[in-house]
Amino acid sequence: MVVLNRIYTRTGDDGSTALSTGERRPKFDLRIEAYGTVDETNATVGLARLHTGAAAPVVDAMLARIQNDLFDLGADLATPEGKPVAWEPLRITAAQVERIEREIDELNTDLKPLRSFVLPGGSPAAAHLHLARTVSRRAERLMVQLAGQPDEIVGTAALHYVNRLSDFFFVAARWVNDCGAADVLWVPGQNR
Repeated sequence: MVVLNRIYTRTGDDGSTALSTGERRPKFDLRIEAYGTVDETNATVGLARLHTGAAAPVVDAMLARIQNDLFDLGADLATPEGKPVAWEPLRITAAQVERIEREIDELNTDLKPLRSFVLPGGSPAAAHLHLARTVSRRAERLMVQLAGQPDEIVGTAALHYVNRLSDFFFVAARWVNDCGAADVLWVPGQNR
């Protein structure tokens, strides 16, 4: 259980922060950037949910699960693999990846195939889901970069999950846009 009785600790005043293992790293460390961007993704999902609740309860329930998963992913990244800890570290699992794949497929069955790229917009919910998509792509790039560093491990399931996440946001944005009918399509060279 998490207990937060004091919000500021002053331990980060020197420009460092602690991983869950207690190891201190600079706040600009790639691992910190990765899980910070996962947290940013979660905040954008919260914004999207302001527009999905009553309007798209199916998507809203999926987004609620994703928000919880994103905390799991942050915990996963904050506890580097291979470092000794006195507890069972929380890791993203293959079951979480499989669930998000099923949810992508469920939403996608209602959508017609695309004949053009989609511009972010259409409805407020879709616009916020596109924002979540782009932020999650940045999180993915940082996680892949972290995984490529010597002595840094990022779990395979975590990488798979974050890759599927942006796909989910794309499909969900189309779904809340009246199953694609309200999508704003790119018209190449329209303003030449």
